[in-house]
Amino acid sequence: MSATLVILLTGALVATNCALVGSFLVLRRLSLVGDAISHAVLPGIAIAFLLTESRSPLPMIVGASTVGVVTVFLVELVNKTGRVHEDASIGVVFPALFSIGVILISHYASQVHLDLDCVLYGEIGLAPWDLLEWGDGTIGPKSLWMGGAVLVLNLGLVTIFYKELKIASFDPELASSLGFSPVLVHYLLMAAVSITVVGSFESVGAILVVAMLVVPAATAYLLTHRLSVMLVLSVVIGLLSAVLGYGFSRWMDCSIAGGMASVCGVLFFLAFLLSPEHGLLARAFRHRKLRLRLAGQLVLLHLTEGGEVSSDSVRQRFGWNERKLGRILRSLLWQKFIEEKNGGLKLTPRGDLYRKEVGTSPLVHSPDS
Repeated sequence: MSATLVILLTGALVATNCALVGSFLVLRRLSLVGDAISHAVLPGIAIAFLLTESRSPLPMIVGASTVGVVTVFLVELVNKTGRVHEDASIGVVFPALFSIGVILISHYASQVHLDLDCVLYGEIGLAPWDLLEWGDGTIGPKSLWMGGAVLVLNLGLVTIFYKELKIASFDPELASSLGFSPVLVHYLLMAAVSITVVGSFESVGAILVVAMLVVPAATAYLLTHRLSVMLVLSVVIGLLSAVLGYGFSRWMDCSIAGGMASVCGVLFFLAFLLSPEHGLLARAFRHRKLRLRLAGQLVLLHLTEGGEVSSDSVRQRFGWNERKLGRILRSLLWQKFIEEKNGGLKLTPRGDLYRKEVGTSPLVHSPDS
């Protein structure tokens, strides 16, 4: 298997794993918790290494998952005091745990390959040569085995507990009334996030994994209102980010993980700009259309049945410039609400009927309407 294929498969696995659990983080408005867990699991990794003196995946995952759940518990414990908000609770807990992990690694593991650069930044380019040992030999890149195992776990979680995750995310009270604990579902999800994070450490690092956890899911959130579609879209966006990010990094000769995270940001920006419902352009178009409709209603109310009014009198009445007035009149003419007759403007029967319908509507009589 070529090095390029291993890197692409590793990036695809990380993106898919992060997108599956990240979608529920975004829905629950817990994106910062993902950031907190990605840093706070560091002492769990350090303690697992110190206890086992091994970088084997299993103890690392157990240690990271345990500390990840403890992080969520501590955040909620601080938040429940009522003295600080949830964001402040996160800001208090995860730097404390992260600093403990930094101290443990720098003091006790400085002579082994468990350094801060590996944990924080990762290097997916080295994935093809970081092989998993089995017996007296190796069985392939460790990142593929780790990513594949986490993928099976996350797919199983989403498939088996899809209904529970969905209901607990949108309506925890309904979840309780149906007989299952939203708190248990919450901690199950946080454990999955912890496992996903530690499984991605050596691929994209603790900092860059946050991009994969949040950005593809946030991008999908802008494009659909259905959870099932959101999950699929977030995975597709994550895969696109991995593939395009690798190509971008080769072209720019820069960090592969950084290139993937950058492409994530570009795709989010495009969705933020072009989303049919939530995009900036769509909103601007709707606002412009609404202003045009309200301005047209003002013109119709200004006209009288059977009478003719010059366009200059309309412009002076509302203080519009000729360009804006022309746009409004073209819209009304196209809808056949008015007609031009003898150099003036006159209501059509259709326009008169519409004018009567909107006659009682609240309109803002302003030159900027």
